[in-house]
Amino acid sequence: MTADLTGRVALVTGAARRTGRGLALALARAGADVVVHYGRSQREAEQVVAQIVADGRRAWAIAADLARPDAAEALVEATLAAAGRLDILVNNVGNYPLGDPLGLEPDAFRATLETNLTAPYALIRSARAALAASGQGHVINLGYAGVEHLVANTRAMAYQVSKAGLLVLTRSLAQALGPQGVRVNMVSPGHLDYSVDIPDDIGAHVPLARPAQVADIAGAVLFLLSTAGGYITGANIDVAGGYRLSLADTLE
Repeated sequence: MTADLTGRVALVTGAARRTGRGLALALARAGADVVVHYGRSQREAEQVVAQIVADGRRAWAIAADLARPDAAEALVEATLAAAGRLDILVNNVGNYPLGDPLGLEPDAFRATLETNLTAPYALIRSARAALAASGQGHVINLGYAGVEHLVANTRAMAYQVSKAGLLVLTRSLAQALGPQGVRVNMVSPGHLDYSVDIPDDIGAHVPLARPAQVADIAGAVLFLLSTAGGYITGANIDVAGGYRLSLADTLE
């Protein structure tokens, strides 16, 4: 079942490039007007806006440094000022520092947590009144495949810590916001076709023997936003082709 998002406004963080861009375009194709958040990629964000507008929807590019404590509230205020409402919040931004777990400076570790975990919390908190007023408010957080069956990946420790926390946040806020009619869910991609750590022998790690495409992630998001997904909250959907179904099959 295809989601009909006509008349709804979506805010997608990190929407200038890659997964965020694909999600913003998919939401617009489903009928939503879209706020395209970006950090530094202004030109790319404006290109996404232009494509959405050319397809007949409204769109705005709004910059915010989500590592700053006050940025989330300002981003929500700017969204409401531009669009007049907010129905869908997609927390897509995710810093992904790789390397020795003790090689990451404390400030860089803190910045990862600020962007990947604190910012989604602050955005949801700032947007909760608008989402409740929508009557069909929905938050979708982007996680990573296997987050519910955690096997430590020392090369991506800070990222894992932040996304494991985001799963707890998802389920906690699903309970807190459910009585207000706001749903909170998580979609967790595995290897995407542009992932920085995609293995050469992907068939040895992914049963479906291919990396995900953005359309796969968008499909799960649109399902949650459709009538068919309308009674789902606090859920996590792995979109990973079976990656990490076995705890013994870890990727070095």
